[in-house]
Amino acid sequence: MPAGGYASRMAPNADRVLVVGLARSGRSAVAALRAGGSETVAYDANGDLDATGIDGEVSVGDWHDALLDGVGLVVKSPGVPSTAPPVAAAGDRGVPVISEIELGARLLANPILGVTGTNGKTTTTALLGAMFECAGVFVEVAGNIGRPLTSLVGLAAEDTWVVCELSSFQLEDVEILHCRIAVLLNLEPDHLDRHGSFEAYAAAKHRIFENQVAGDVAIVPRGFEPVPGAGRRVEFAGDDPLPAEPLIPGAHNRENAAAATAAARAAGLPDDAIAEALRTFPGVEHRIEDVATIAGVRFVNDSKATNVAASLRALASFPGTRKLVILGGRGKAEPYGPLAAAFEPGDRAYLIGEAAEQIAAALDAAGVAFERCGDLPTAVAATSRDAACGDVVLLSPACASFDQFTSYEERGEEFGKLVQKLQG
Repeated sequence: MPAGGYASRMAPNADRVLVVGLARSGRSAVAALRAGGSETVAYDANGDLDATGIDGEVSVGDWHDALLDGVGLVVKSPGVPSTAPPVAAAGDRGVPVISEIELGARLLANPILGVTGTNGKTTTTALLGAMFECAGVFVEVAGNIGRPLTSLVGLAAEDTWVVCELSSFQLEDVEILHCRIAVLLNLEPDHLDRHGSFEAYAAAKHRIFENQVAGDVAIVPRGFEPVPGAGRRVEFAGDDPLPAEPLIPGAHNRENAAAATAAARAAGLPDDAIAEALRTFPGVEHRIEDVATIAGVRFVNDSKATNVAASLRALASFPGTRKLVILGGRGKAEPYGPLAAAFEPGDRAYLIGEAAEQIAAALDAAGVAFERCGDLPTAVAATSRDAACGDVVLLSPACASFDQFTSYEERGEEFGKLVQKLQG
């Protein structure tokens, strides 16, 4: 494709594009743009970033406004806030800013089934992928689940469905993203440190519906408020009849299964394929994932619980069982009182990370026993010391991981390694 070949599909005067943030989605955006013949400049604030394999002009470290010279479009990774210097400078110059998801939507003609919500996105997205596969329908799973949407450009046939997990960070910078089927699983306070208010967070989530037209489907919890767009409204609830009961346990996962079933039916998948997926889908890593049972003590990795609502679901999955819960990390400006109130008599908390003191205050007020451990190795050692046969040791932090880890995946993997050492 000649230079600027994608420009008409991206934005006017977008022959030169600035990509901000060079983790997975940023690198994928650069590759997609370069493959289409666009000139790119790639920037990341991390001066120690290894830029190996990134094609085109790369700048890391201190920001310089001159990097915007000649740029007609900025593509930003979801981790980059609107207050970041490159984004603010682009706004001052009137240069449009979009997300990597929006770029993918502009470059792909595939039908998109979008999934968002505060909790359950990854499980529901992966379950939907399994339903399509059981039905023998070509599908790609992408977005916040790990594979960038732009990585499918030039690879996925146009009739392939794309099931795309969409976070609020990805949705806040979309314009023409069109989901033929859009799913909102739930909506509870999260990422208030980034969005500033629940209202702003909710507004970002609602954007999944805004470009829907007649013939599209908007799937929401039963009794949920009106949503934008012209999609046909379909409601779901955890007590819906299903073609099969899901293999993955918990009331929250039955809600996820109900939402996935509604979306799969909207896409025309038969109930026998939906049932097969429900019966066989094992769940996703780092979400109420059994790691090991040692001397009768069950160790469970729920590192993906990065907010209070997610940890509440994890606690509710073990009613009547004594739980030793590892909490903490980088907080999201959420209150921890509801979490403390969910502890049952005999449960105990082990606190790590930056939010430990805020969580400790809520636990103390609720009369929940806790121990300040500081880091994950210390907490795992302490839970192992205190646990008895029949107990559950649960890593369900209710916080982001970025104070001590690069991701919730790394945090969960470290937990698994520490438990393996206990087995040894």
